[in-house]
Amino acid sequence: MDQYLNRVLIIDLSKHSYHVEEREAYFKEYLGGTGAGLQLLKEFLDPKVDPYHPDNVIVFSVGALTGKFPMVSKIVSLFKSPHNHFLGESHVGGRSAIALWQAGYGAIVIKGASQIPVYVTVEGKKVSFKEARALWDMGDTRTIGRIMRERAGRSGLRTIMRIGKGGERLITYATVTTETYRHFGRLGLGSVFGSKKLKGLVISGKRSTFPLDRKEYKHLYDELYNLSISSATKKYHDLGTAGNILPLNSIKALPTRNFKKATFEKAEVLSGENLAANYLGRRIACTHCPVACIHLATLREKYPDKPYFYKTTFVSYDYEPLYSLGTLLEIERVEDFLKILETVEKFGIDAMTMGVVLAWATEAFAEGIIGKDETKGLEPSFGNGNVYVEMIEKMLKSKNEFYELMGRGVEALAERYGGRDFAISYFRNEMSGYHTGPAAHLSHITGGRHSHLDSAGYSIDQKLLMEGTGIGPEEMAKTLFEEEAIRQVLSSLVICFFARSVYTPERISRCLKLFGWDLKEKDILEIGRKILVEKNILKREMGFDMENFYIPKRVLEVPTSLGLIDPSYMKKTVEHFKTLAFKN
Repeated sequence: MDQYLNRVLIIDLSKHSYHVEEREAYFKEYLGGTGAGLQLLKEFLDPKVDPYHPDNVIVFSVGALTGKFPMVSKIVSLFKSPHNHFLGESHVGGRSAIALWQAGYGAIVIKGASQIPVYVTVEGKKVSFKEARALWDMGDTRTIGRIMRERAGRSGLRTIMRIGKGGERLITYATVTTETYRHFGRLGLGSVFGSKKLKGLVISGKRSTFPLDRKEYKHLYDELYNLSISSATKKYHDLGTAGNILPLNSIKALPTRNFKKATFEKAEVLSGENLAANYLGRRIACTHCPVACIHLATLREKYPDKPYFYKTTFVSYDYEPLYSLGTLLEIERVEDFLKILETVEKFGIDAMTMGVVLAWATEAFAEGIIGKDETKGLEPSFGNGNVYVEMIEKMLKSKNEFYELMGRGVEALAERYGGRDFAISYFRNEMSGYHTGPAAHLSHITGGRHSHLDSAGYSIDQKLLMEGTGIGPEEMAKTLFEEEAIRQVLSSLVICFFARSVYTPERISRCLKLFGWDLKEKDILEIGRKILVEKNILKREMGFDMENFYIPKRVLEVPTSLGLIDPSYMKKTVEHFKTLAFKN
């Protein structure tokens, strides 16, 4: 096996101390990433702990193929979420995974809480705790990253993780930014950082390892590389996931105006085609990835009273922000969308949750559920980008009840003011932008992260639409479970989901064999099922009850391309899924 993968760096922020332990069994049995990270979380975390208690732990984990093959560029974070009090799991690309692996570790466990703001540097075997009081409440995430980079100097391949004001203010859906344009986005890792007074992590290293058969390794690497730049990933390079806007709009699956409808008349404006043709500044790639799916738009803002002088900012965009901060708010100008997204990025806040919160607030204001007293004089209205920017800024600065609740998510707002029928969220995690049919919503209900990426129900819906068929609740449950199970393997190795058609179980088996694993295809699939069951058992210990789900009335009112969502079908499917998700 990889000589460094079994090593776990354990950091205690309360004592500003660290040590290294071996966990070979975790990585050998679960491949790393989500699988091994879940075992570490179970070992170090009391599932009943308050997410903001120092005993909440953060796990970062990489996988058996990290640093060895193309598009194996993700790192997994696991923690107890302050946003929904269940399992928090978030993945990020960039350089983080390779940097951790080259530093000589398969995982990091962070426990305790510092008395003063700090950031931690990991340079191979050397770990240092740096005072960060001067960085706390100073500048945006980009400024913080630049300062940390200048202080760190250069030592091997490096990643810089950091939080902005969102994490410092304990916004429950605050993010951790890495490499400026990548984020641990969902469920509030940045808020856990903030509760621990952890401003960031700088990780670097120069270590490497070698395959058992170098000739076969080169042959397999070339095969996977060529597949990675084939038609399987072309759309991610050309338009990125922003290319989903027009296809989803055409099948009436694009949530708009806080989900009052599923088409947007101005979809062409926010389309990947328009952004690529008129706003795209550059593409960048994660380490070890030839696809370059990260698309940066140029936002030009004129300086006041200075003709021909502009501030130019690169803003990373993809489908989810275009939905949540664009169509859901009925934004009709690209510049307005980019300004809202740039504000979210600056403070380190999850774009998807923020958009759903702003959309709810806009409708609640129109319905008289909230007024100017709550918004401090602002009048949110669909399409008004400037007001949305002001509301985000007030959320980070204001102390009134409304803005504090905005920082806890849409369900917290609805519980206080009403409007639950149009608060689009499942288990306190705001919904993604796919109103394709029942499977998309079932992914949010049954998925381990309550994410569209768990079991990709939106893809199942679109396949059924193309085939003109339907499936019963039991078959739907099995389809969702098996899809999420194979994705547990991908997120344990940790392979980018964009490469899911490249890394088949057969190819995964060949890759692993070169680094010491002897696993057949059936073994690999069984590992995924085992991880998924253990993940659901841990969530149950945290208080999660899968059958205690609520479908917002608004979701039931707006037809999908497969018809209206049937609550009885959803209930039966969840019952079947539960028998799979908790079996021994």
